[in-house]
Amino acid sequence: MAKLIQAPSVFTHPEWTLNNHLEYDSAEKQRASAERLIAESDRLIDETDKTTKKTQRDVNKKFDQRIDNVTFWKDELDRKLDDSKQEIDMLLAYKTRLESAFEACKEPLAIVTQCLANRESRVAIDLVHDDVQKNLIKEREVIQGVMALLQRTLEQTTEQIRVMRSKKYYLEKDLKDKFQALSIDGDCRELRDDHSGLRSAPGSAKIEANSVTPESWQHFSDENITKAEKQRKCAVDLRSIIDSILTTTANDMQQQVDDTNLAFNKRIEETATAKSKLEAHLGRVGHVCSTVPVSGLMC
Repeated sequence: MAKLIQAPSVFTHPEWTLNNHLEYDSAEKQRASAERLIAESDRLIDETDKTTKKTQRDVNKKFDQRIDNVTFWKDELDRKLDDSKQEIDMLLAYKTRLESAFEACKEPLAIVTQCLANRESRVAIDLVHDDVQKNLIKEREVIQGVMALLQRTLEQTTEQIRVMRSKKYYLEKDLKDKFQALSIDGDCRELRDDHSGLRSAPGSAKIEANSVTPESWQHFSDENITKAEKQRKCAVDLRSIIDSILTTTANDMQQQVDDTNLAFNKRIEETATAKSKLEAHLGRVGHVCSTVPVSGLMC
């Protein structure tokens, strides 16, 4: 059975007019809403741009402050590193002086030891513990004491050089970190919105667990500088002591050598006088013996 075809709905003219008004009002509302949305978007864009630029200015200012701060400590570390290097070089030179002074004591010690051994060959009454013997023994003791003092000072100097090199290592490491920090912050300071290849890195704004506070960061470098300066002053004091030791020991040894030589000269003069007297007396005795008749007493 065929379906009945229904006739399309027929609207009256007032209905058509009303519908047109309704569609117009709806479109107008949508347009107005879109315009408000566009205006709000423009406002947000403008506000975001201003906020972003202000934030960038603030961040750039902080970058400048940070770069100035890092540069200051880098320069301080650099100066202290130069001071430490110079002091280490001077200590090495002083160490060489101590080694030379120690080696220079060996020959005088061998000579005075040989002198004492040779004097043991004296015979009979001439094997006397005289002023020469006393001064030779004292000279040997002085030389041995000087060598022991030089050896201790040499060991102290070697240890001070080791400590200075340790502080130098930490200064160099800290200075290297400062150079790296300056390079990174300098590159970041120059970044702009229109730079190509910029992208957001996940977790870039997260504070790492091993991060330190600015105060701790400053204290770390300050402590490195303070420790290095303390050891540098110790090295300066040690060099002053070495100068005094080298001068004093050289004077002491020379004074003892002079005393020994004076005793030698006096003893040689005494021995020569005694020898002359003995020779003269021997001559007189021989003359007396030669004048005595053969049948007389035997000389």
